Amino acid sequence: EESILEAIEDAGFQAALIQDETDDKSILVCRIRINGMTCTSCSSTLENALQAVPGVQKVQVALATEEAQIHHDPKIITYNQLMEKIEETGFGAVLVSTGEDMSKINLRIDGVRTVNSMRMLENSLQALPGVQAVQTSPELKKIAVSYKPDMTGPRNFIKVIDSTGSSRRFKATIYPEGEGAGRESHRKEEIKQYFRSFLWSLIFTTPVFLTSMVFMYIPGIKHGLDTKVVNMLTIGEVIRWVLSTPVQFIIGRRFYTGSYKALRHGSANMDVLIALGTNAAYFYSVYTVIRAASSPDFEGTDFFETSAMLISFILLGKYLEVLAKGKTSEAIAKLMNLAPETAILLSLDEEGNVISEEEIDSRLIQKNDIIKIIPGAKVASDGFVLWGQSHINESMITGEARPVAKRKGDTVIGGTVNENGVLHIKATKVGSESALAQIVRLVESAQMAKAPVQKFADRISKYFVPLVIMLSFSTWLAWFLAGKLHGYPESWIPSSMDSFELALQFGISVMVIACPCALGLATPTAVMVGTGVGASLGVLIKGGQALEGAHKVNCIVFDKTGTLTVGKPVVVNTRLLKNMVLHEFYELVAATEVNSEHPLAKAIIEYGKKFREDEENPAWPEARDFVSITGHGVKAIVRNKEVIVGNKSLMLENNIVIPVDAQDMLTETESMAQTGILVSIDGEVTGVLAISDPVKPGAQEVISILKSMNVRSIVVTGDNWGTASSIASQIGIETVVAEAKPEQKAEKVKELQAEGYAVAMVGDGINDSPALVAADVGMAIGAGTDIAIEAADIVLMKSNLEDVITAIHLSRRTFSRIRLNYIWALGYNILGIPIAAGALFPSTGFRLPPWIAGAAMAASSVSVVCCSLLLKNYERPKKLENLEIGGIQIE
Repeated sequence: EESILEAIEDAGFQAALIQDETDDKSILVCRIRINGMTCTSCSSTLENALQAVPGVQKVQVALATEEAQIHHDPKIITYNQLMEKIEETGFGAVLVSTGEDMSKINLRIDGVRTVNSMRMLENSLQALPGVQAVQTSPELKKIAVSYKPDMTGPRNFIKVIDSTGSSRRFKATIYPEGEGAGRESHRKEEIKQYFRSFLWSLIFTTPVFLTSMVFMYIPGIKHGLDTKVVNMLTIGEVIRWVLSTPVQFIIGRRFYTGSYKALRHGSANMDVLIALGTNAAYFYSVYTVIRAASSPDFEGTDFFETSAMLISFILLGKYLEVLAKGKTSEAIAKLMNLAPETAILLSLDEEGNVISEEEIDSRLIQKNDIIKIIPGAKVASDGFVLWGQSHINESMITGEARPVAKRKGDTVIGGTVNENGVLHIKATKVGSESALAQIVRLVESAQMAKAPVQKFADRISKYFVPLVIMLSFSTWLAWFLAGKLHGYPESWIPSSMDSFELALQFGISVMVIACPCALGLATPTAVMVGTGVGASLGVLIKGGQALEGAHKVNCIVFDKTGTLTVGKPVVVNTRLLKNMVLHEFYELVAATEVNSEHPLAKAIIEYGKKFREDEENPAWPEARDFVSITGHGVKAIVRNKEVIVGNKSLMLENNIVIPVDAQDMLTETESMAQTGILVSIDGEVTGVLAISDPVKPGAQEVISILKSMNVRSIVVTGDNWGTASSIASQIGIETVVAEAKPEQKAEKVKELQAEGYAVAMVGDGINDSPALVAADVGMAIGAGTDIAIEAADIVLMKSNLEDVITAIHLSRRTFSRIRLNYIWALGYNILGIPIAAGALFPSTGFRLPPWIAGAAMAASSVSVVCCSLLLKNYERPKKLENLEIGGIQIE
């Protein structure tokens, strides 16, 4: 840095280092998968532990996705140290991405026999230009290469590996497991583990349940089970003890390790409640067995079935919960599967003729490759069309139902489907830069982000477990003392137990039914499904905050150009004042305008092409002495005629008289929100052109549907008053702010917020960024492939205005689902705890055995996840389906 500063100062200029720019870039975001979290208190503990680490700026730990996203300064702490910290806290950590490797590929190497060969390959790759890092895993025969896609790519690496060494025995292929498969395989493994544990516990628990609950009523078997072994110890008790022990300590081991880790860090989670409840039942039963074996007249009951059945039910609940949670992130898996597996790579000569073609793995595509797309095939990468024309169905990325026509120069998106023609495309964005990868990243980070409403659950679960333990102990104490002091009739005590055992059962039931699991899953599962559904409809919602903001929106500020209008000016009318062939007239006008960069000039040239045979690239007559007068128009000499194209003031400057007819036409066009342009040939006004930026189809209907949803609409635009108010009245918007600079748009948004509105800003351009940031919810419209619009909270991938309604409607639906989830989760506890504590027992004799309380607790988590999953059936409002949106023909 010093030497650069010196060099600048030596050259005679002053220089100073701008510090914060460089610091800002040095913060990395790494993603780590966390194994072993059970409820919100686990994620909160981990979040707090990581937040306290020096060098960590921001941490998000998501229970539903089981991932942590950490913003850290790599100079102070590396991702390896962060993973060690997570493992110290008692959880498993698997690195998903480090934030620095923008493009990374895993290669499998066959033929490597020694560590030395691996080192040789590593050095060969490291020497390639554009390679940033190489990591080897000899035991997995794997090499991970991080590289700059502009400079190199995976085919180069494979070529280098295959040709390294004298005998050419090394063979490189892409490592079978893709980026998304890591999470998927982990989830499948977790589902398998829970299922295995549940099956084993069922094998041991079923006989325990039968001997204690069923066989007691079958006379012959009852007699056999009641046979005494030692003193009062029966065969039935021995069988139950032997069978429930492996369930308690081997199958239920995960609850012990989980509670030990939690207590070690001063927090209590669901595992603590389960371990306490099952241990109380198990060890009290062991005590009764030992007493029965050592005393000739002791009469007591064991609760072995309580602990064994509790563990079985909780494992069943966890299995169903993990199964359902897997379905909440299906949206990401579907998106990842859009990319085709293979692609046809073309080799071209200097003239652009195809020399050869070969089929390659689509992950081997590099920047600037030429790819052939046949009809019915998926587009293999983002790029633009070099040759051919076709229609492409982009609905899987943008949600746009109609196939889009593509010809030379048009951009295409990877993962979309080619309908009818053959195309040759040039790859421009590959790997993690592609639109598909950006969408996947956006949806993933959206699912990580917490909705503000979740703070409520986090606050509750912090105090929940200690409170439940106190409640449970108080319940046991109250019933125990009431029994000892004869506070209730002895007839209440069931024949098979005494007052202590009755009190213990009530205490265990309270402890087990009140688990905070459902509470922690209420928000994230609904946000996951909601954002996934949005992505499949072409509405990308950037997380819980945006969802929560959008459901409150009651005022929308629309930008005009490109948002309410198409954003592409077209000639809508031509009036000639002299007898002249329209073909000749446009020949002269287009020849004059062809040198201008103005959008209106482009519209005139496009319209002029219609009168030519060679419509693609017409050769216009030569224009001499071309002059462009900024803000007024252009003039030139074409075919020895002086042609002036521009506004009224340009004509008056050149002393050209404007006839009354032309004046009237200008007034008429301006009243219709069109721009009037005058054309004079050899000093006489010859024609008037009307140019318009047409209103988007369906805009009027969208505004009226928003009105019916009690949402106010406002237009804020940089355009002039006449055009703005004319367009606003055309689509039914009453409030208009025109001639507004970007910062004034943001001011208007703040004014509306001060009036108490929850404001959404809908815009399409860079000039809308300040307002998009200032609004409660910023919606970027018509982003197409440019997805990562930083300023917006919601990106509407199509240019359709109706997606504004979809976004608001979807967020309202998701939010009502979150509320319903909280009602489920809290309802279980508010109703369940008093029943478990024996509130109904005095009046009805009904009590909740601990194993049924365990089943209810497991059911509450599963019901919350299933309630969120119902969002997958979301359908856009019926009014939008009836909205016949006709296409706009821009000719």
